[in-house]
Amino acid sequence: MAPEAIDVMRQNYKALSDAEKVNMAAVKQHGAALHDLISAMGNSREISLAKTKVEEPVMWATNHITA
Repeated sequence: MAPEAIDVMRQNYKALSDAEKVNMAAVKQHGAALHDLISAMGNSREISLAKTKVEEPVMWATNHITA
């Protein structure tokens, strides 16, 4: 029997439960709020890095929710 294929590129999406939808919205809302706060501080290399570092945990958390 062949092993089950893993959808590495996530060609198929799963339907999210109501709890997952709430978590997804909360993660994105809090991430956006922090991103906006940091963005309002001005422009610099450090600000660019800080914004990127905020984007990363939002990405990983949403990947977890949709896995």
